[in-house]
Order: sequence, then C-alpha cells, then structure tokens
Amino acid sequence: MTIELEPHHLQAIRTHAESTYPEECCGIILGHLRDDRKTVVEVRPTENAWNEEAAQFPMRVGDGSKKRNYAIAPQDMLKAQREARDRSLNIIGIYHSHPDHPAIPSEMDRAIAWSVYSYLIVSVPQGKAGELLSWCLDDNRQFQPEEIIAQR
Repeated sequence: MTIELEPHHLQAIRTHAESTYPEECCGIILGHLRDDRKTVVEVRPTENAWNEEAAQFPMRVGDGSKKRNYAIAPQDMLKAQREARDRSLNIIGIYHSHPDHPAIPSEMDRAIAWSVYSYLIVSVPQGKAGELLSWCLDDNRQFQPEEIIAQR
C-alpha cells in the first residue's frame, strides 16, 4: 500500500504540528482509494478534542494529556464523511503529531486505529517538525510502514 501526497499536503501537516506544539495535533485526510494506492486530495486540520473523559481510556499515553494523546470529535468525523461523500471522496487517513517523540505509533494509536486508514505521524522535536511516516494496520492489527510518495 502507498499513499500519494503533494508537497503542500505534507507542509500543511508539518505546519499544523508545529502550531500546536507541545500538544499533539490531528486531522483528517480525504482522497481516493484505488487498488493498493491512496491519493490525497485534501488534508483537513481538526481540533484535538482530547478531554478529561477521554483521559480515562486505559490505553492513554503518558500523563493522559494532549501532549501525548489526541482525539477527533465525532461531529468532525461525521462532517468530513458527509463532505467527502458529496465530493465523491473518501476519508483515507488520519494524521497526528508526536511532540518530542518519534513518528512511531503508540499502543493507544493502535487501539483506536481503523484498518482501512493510513496513519501519518509527524515527530516534532522541540517544536520543529521532523520525520513524517505513514502506517497501516495489517490483518493482525499491527502497524506496518506505508510508503509515502510525494507528487510534484
């Protein structure tokens, strides 16, 4: 599986990640899914809706704050899903940041992941966006790296 993005999509994710540092950012990725290839059409930033109720989730990371956890509000997902459908697109992925941590999925990331989505994670050491990787769940619900193709 591969995911194709344009440079401005990658920059939008990095800029969003830096703007929310030291908290995690998150967003929805809209596009097309054909065979084993996903093509990004839009990167849509969302608010990190992580709250005290979500912090009770047993798989939370660290102190249970937005510095190590994220959530996308159900109403944001529903709105994106409706708009995608109206534009003949799909939600093909989710992105989020890992402030001062590698771009590697956590157990929390795995616990809330959906098998059809790509999960782009950008590392943000000391407020500056760094490595950006994409991951997909395999049939055993383990994350596997996904190739990122940056279109020009």
